[in-house]
Amino acid sequence: MAWSPFLPEVMQDPSNGYGELLAACPVHRCDDFEPPFFTLSRYADVEMALRDIETFSSQFGQGPRFTPPIGMLCDPPQHTFYRSLVQRAFTPRMIEGLRPRVAELTDELIDKVVEQGSCDLHDDIAFPLPVVIIAELLGVPTADLERFKHWSDIQVAAMGARDPSIYASEQEAFISYMRNQMRSRREDAERGLAPPDDLMTALATHRDNDAFLPEEQVLSVLNQLLVGGNETTTSLITNAMWRLLQEPSRWQRVVADPTLIESAVEESLRFDPPVLGLYRNTTRDVSVAGTTIPEGSKVMLHYAAANRDPDVFPDPDRFDLDRPRKRHLAFGLGVHFCLGAPMARLEAELALTRLAARLPNLELAGDGERIAPFFLWGRRKLPLRWH
Repeated sequence: MAWSPFLPEVMQDPSNGYGELLAACPVHRCDDFEPPFFTLSRYADVEMALRDIETFSSQFGQGPRFTPPIGMLCDPPQHTFYRSLVQRAFTPRMIEGLRPRVAELTDELIDKVVEQGSCDLHDDIAFPLPVVIIAELLGVPTADLERFKHWSDIQVAAMGARDPSIYASEQEAFISYMRNQMRSRREDAERGLAPPDDLMTALATHRDNDAFLPEEQVLSVLNQLLVGGNETTTSLITNAMWRLLQEPSRWQRVVADPTLIESAVEESLRFDPPVLGLYRNTTRDVSVAGTTIPEGSKVMLHYAAANRDPDVFPDPDRFDLDRPRKRHLAFGLGVHFCLGAPMARLEAELALTRLAARLPNLELAGDGERIAPFFLWGRRKLPLRWH
């Protein structure tokens, strides 16, 4: 079929073509990217691939290009080891402990715009909220937050760029900054000084067989936390508000009944997942839906299309606040299930809760624009106004 994630109409709205993919082309080969890749779109096939990590490996990264195995973006046991180092910061108890801080910061951000009568939801609330929270968890100095937020944008832009080299100097600046932060903590630990009690310190000073972990591995994990800890949550917030405000009656239902906010967040994750899909690498020839995918291929597991599979979700193209809870694939599945899912849900639910309480007559002032990487989905701008 004549479908590609790079077609203008698909870049404008990725759901263009989901129906045809699911019905007629469940295994699609895309030659518009280097390297070419296959796409799985049916829920059952995506679920199978997520569970079969021996055939659909993460050993060469979960992005569209082949990258060295590093950090958490690889297979067990390396993945298990590095994930265990950061898991303690993302337990349900730890995330619930962040609730007062997330609510406080959300109100601070709303305070800055409430008298204006308008704002850009992305720039003023949805982007700074998760970036500040993850920066505080990592231990980034407050004075460096603006640079940190800028680097976060750069990392995301480079992920899906046709020519990522245009971002090389900015990426090198970020790596240099994080390397210096990490080395400073290691030097303090070796001198017997008490380093800061934060996630970066925990990773930088962890010893395995009496030696610090390899710098490149730690830097990779820190980078994964940076991107995973903010860009996807930003898009979750903007996507949810965009759909709620597209039909004002939806937003008014949420304002009148805040217990619907959890349902709104989950339906947004199903309907507009911030990560359209991640990639795996085949370790052998494998047959899916009658098509052979050769060994050594990149395969996009299309979460967003699977979340619109009519065999799993009745009337899948309708945003439904009353939809019965079913397991969507927005956070993946299996050993690579998104570590930050509880935090993303908390931040999105609190953002919608405080906006509904303080700005109940919100309305769209335009549809904004899409973020650039083709396998991510969110609003780079979302202008709002209120009376």
